[in-house]
Amino acid sequence: MEEARVLLEAQRREALRRLASLTGDFHEVVAASRDSNADDEHDPEGATIAFERSQVTSLVQQVERQLAEIEAAFERLSTGRYGICERCAQPIPPARLQARPAARTCITCAALSST
Repeated sequence: MEEARVLLEAQRREALRRLASLTGDFHEVVAASRDSNADDEHDPEGATIAFERSQVTSLVQQVERQLAEIEAAFERLSTGRYGICERCAQPIPPARLQARPAARTCITCAALSST
């Protein structure tokens, strides 16, 4: 379980680094649009600014979801449920946990969920 904790902590650090970078990017996009006299509706560049803002917002939300999954994995670690599939209650193979430390399901159940 110590290996899982180390992997999850590394993922958390990386996600927080990406979140900080994306937040900075978002503030730059907002500042750039604020400093211009363009409005998104009538300026040809406005669509680009709106797209960039939307894209960065989506990426921030993706990282926030990843952080929530990592925190949930830490909770499973603390309660002894880490490495147990939430769907079939079978052990999640170590190779899957190595590749995706925050995995909630085994490969079989993950495949069933995506169909």
